[in-house]
Amino acid sequence: MDYKKSKAPVNTVTRNIMDLCDETGNIYESVSIIAKRANQISVEIKQDLSKKLAEFASYNDSLEEVFENREQIEISRYYEKLPKPTLLATEEFMDSNIYWREASKEASKD
Repeated sequence: MDYKKSKAPVNTVTRNIMDLCDETGNIYESVSIIAKRANQISVEIKQDLSKKLAEFASYNDSLEEVFENREQIEISRYYEKLPKPTLLATEEFMDSNIYWREASKEASKD
C-alpha cells in the first residue's frame, strides 16, 4: 500500500464505537483486527525507512566523527509526518479494505 497517498488523518479522530463494531459485531474483535493490521503497517514502514536510510549510511571507525547527512534528515522528517500506523489501519478498517477470517469458524465448518 502507498501510505504517502493515504487519506488517513494525521491527528487523532474521535470515532463512533458502534461504527467500529458494525462489521464484526464485537468492538474487541474490531480493535484486535485494527491492532494486528497496524503492526503490519508499522513493520512495512520501518523496513522502507531503513532501506532508504541505508543508502546514505557512511561507516566510519571513528566514534568522534558524527556526520549529519541532509538527505537522511529530510527522509526522517518525511516519515515522521506520515499518519501513524493505527490511524492508517483504522481508516482501512472503516473503508472495508482489510480482509480477515476467523479460524474458529472455519474449523467448525470442516
